[in-house]
Amino acid sequence: MMRSIRSLSLEHKISMATFFAALCIGVWVFLLWAFFELLAIKQTTSTALVSAAETISERSAIAISMNRHGPIEQELKTASRLNAIKLACVYDSQGNVFSSLNGSKPCPDFYKIEEHHWFQTIARIPIKVNKETVGLVYLVGDLSALFWERIHLFRWFSISVLASILLTLLLKIQLSRFIVAPINHLLDTVKKIDVGRNYSLRATKFADDELGVLADTFNAMIETVQTQNTALIEAKNRYLLLYDDNPTIIFNVEPDGRIISVNKFGARQLIHSDRRLQGELIFNFIHFDDRTLMEEMFGLCVKDPLRVNKIEVRMICQDNSIIWVRGAARVIRAQNKMNILLVCEDITEARKLSEQITYQAQHDSLTGLLNRTEFDKQIQQALRSARNSRTEYALCYLDLDQFKVVNDTCGHVAGDELLRQLSVLIKSQIRQDDLLARLGGDEFGILMKGCLLTQAAITCEKIRLAIQAFRFAWEDRTFSIGVSIGIAGINSISGNSTESLKDADAACYAAKEKGRNRVHLFRPNDQELASRQGEMQWVEKIQRGIANHQFRLYGQPIVPIGHNNEGLHFETLIRYQDDSGHIVPPGAFLPAAERYNLAAALDKWVIASLFEWLAMRPRFIDKMSLCSINLSGLSLSDETMLEYISNQFKQWEIPTDKICFEITETAAIANLSNATRAIHMLRERGSLFSLDDFGSGLSSFAYLKNLPVDFLKIDGLFVKDIIDDEVDLAMVRSINEVGHVMGKKTIAEFVENERILQLLSELGVDYAQGYGIGKPVLLQDLQLIDLAAKAQ
Repeated sequence: MMRSIRSLSLEHKISMATFFAALCIGVWVFLLWAFFELLAIKQTTSTALVSAAETISERSAIAISMNRHGPIEQELKTASRLNAIKLACVYDSQGNVFSSLNGSKPCPDFYKIEEHHWFQTIARIPIKVNKETVGLVYLVGDLSALFWERIHLFRWFSISVLASILLTLLLKIQLSRFIVAPINHLLDTVKKIDVGRNYSLRATKFADDELGVLADTFNAMIETVQTQNTALIEAKNRYLLLYDDNPTIIFNVEPDGRIISVNKFGARQLIHSDRRLQGELIFNFIHFDDRTLMEEMFGLCVKDPLRVNKIEVRMICQDNSIIWVRGAARVIRAQNKMNILLVCEDITEARKLSEQITYQAQHDSLTGLLNRTEFDKQIQQALRSARNSRTEYALCYLDLDQFKVVNDTCGHVAGDELLRQLSVLIKSQIRQDDLLARLGGDEFGILMKGCLLTQAAITCEKIRLAIQAFRFAWEDRTFSIGVSIGIAGINSISGNSTESLKDADAACYAAKEKGRNRVHLFRPNDQELASRQGEMQWVEKIQRGIANHQFRLYGQPIVPIGHNNEGLHFETLIRYQDDSGHIVPPGAFLPAAERYNLAAALDKWVIASLFEWLAMRPRFIDKMSLCSINLSGLSLSDETMLEYISNQFKQWEIPTDKICFEITETAAIANLSNATRAIHMLRERGSLFSLDDFGSGLSSFAYLKNLPVDFLKIDGLFVKDIIDDEVDLAMVRSINEVGHVMGKKTIAEFVENERILQLLSELGVDYAQGYGIGKPVLLQDLQLIDLAAKAQ
């Protein structure tokens, strides 16, 4: 039924709807009228029955009490004139029928009297005599006859309703021409547009009503669709252009790796046609070593469709050339099917540049050998391999001898060429799997895998002999070079890479100490190496001590001999306080500071700490005549040291004329030009200079003329034995006399008793310093006492 209705035309549907609506309205109106009409009839009849029953009740009271039937029957006949009364009964006090006017049925039993019926109305009025109920009047009225009379009168109304329905249908037929026709035209237009895809067609507007608005809206919609369709076609063309000419390789791939499509640029990159690639497995164009990576990435895409996975692989072109690509892939869904979109960027040039940068980061630019950083990584890998597989390694540390001669004589260009030639020479003497690295200026390292120390020693000896036999020619000069080699083993019990390299370095240093140009094996119980390692351990302690202020400043008095005290004159000394609070003398850490280039940093700490201490005690400065500060040979070569000293003077406002800087004779001679420049610059600022340990050098007097110092400190090795050794006495006398001739004051060190002090006074030495005068104490413990009394 409903399916048949749905297939009807719009016109028929409107006709059915109109007819059905009119019919429903007519039926509904009829039902409402019948209902309300019945209520009205029932209300009127009920009122009439009650009135009749009340009249009978009043007139029957005496008759029923006297048991007279005639009057009551007469009253019932009178009441029957009402057409609606179908049954009239009078009951006595016992419920028996006293009198009745029977209609179609007899009076019911008193106790079964009906109370209500839809098409009947009932009146029950009691009969009372002197307020005592002696009976009951029961009247029943039938409404059906009256109702059907009214229905008969309603037929003319029904005829009018049906006429209205027919008129409505006729009007609908006329109106449908104005409604259905425009809709049918609009439908025909839609069909034509759908079949021909001709979006230039428009619907005709028949009127300015709602259908006209619908036609206008439809035409506007088609106009929009036409515009969007044109834009869509243009966008599609642009997309195809962007897709095919995009400078990336774009694949649409099935999850199993089969290529659905590829853009034309990507096909050209692989030197293929896009049709040739369609249907092929993408793995066929991936380098064999990278196929597993690509397959794993496809698996990750399927496992997590929302994730973008990235990869770098090599792709094989048609001519078997290889390009590096960086790919990004994720799942896309098209037509309810899951595919993988893979976008690849050609990074061949970037990869080559990255490999070049990586190579440069791992190799020495001069020799092409591994640099120190990469060599350290290789040592770490060797340590892991030694622990895991029990493989033994030999670590060799090479330090060229006489390289500085070539560098200083012929220049850095010659030195660089020498290093390049020696790199080739050393590489020719080792196995192909051995690693050779340049660790520093003229230092090399070799890591030999699966090599015992005895085998490494034989190889290193071959290297030493080859370098010894090598002659380096530069311009018109020829040079011989030597090499000191230290060897340390790496095994399952070795420490970290730093310790291993320290062991090899310590062994190399031992080779140098023994006379250079030799090979030395590291042994844990080697006393020479133990001393070397002890110095290396001090490197960290010194650095930590500077950072944490674990060094302490001491002072040792310097007193005048044979004349009045000039005020407190002392030499500043340094001590190290370890974690347990013990004071460590400078002999334990100064050699390490000198050897590992920490002396300048230590000197800066002393200067800064001393100046700060003095600045906080202005009264101490007033009573102080002179304070001596030691400078190492490395400080003389440090270009920043003079500026640092000058800044400290300005910061703490220390009088420059109360500070005397001390340098050792050997350090001054080794750095003569730097020492001379430093002395001149500091003396120009008002400070004094003292030459420490004078007399220990081989040509002391020859260099003295070039060193404008204020004090000569006579080496204590001569002073301590002048009582018993005539040669030492002669040396002290000559140094004192030459110093005075040159206008310099002299200070004797190691003055340990009164006899030495007395003899120095006789020789005319100006100042004395030593345990016989005063031991080193903390600066705050220095006392401004008259120490000159000891020198009298």
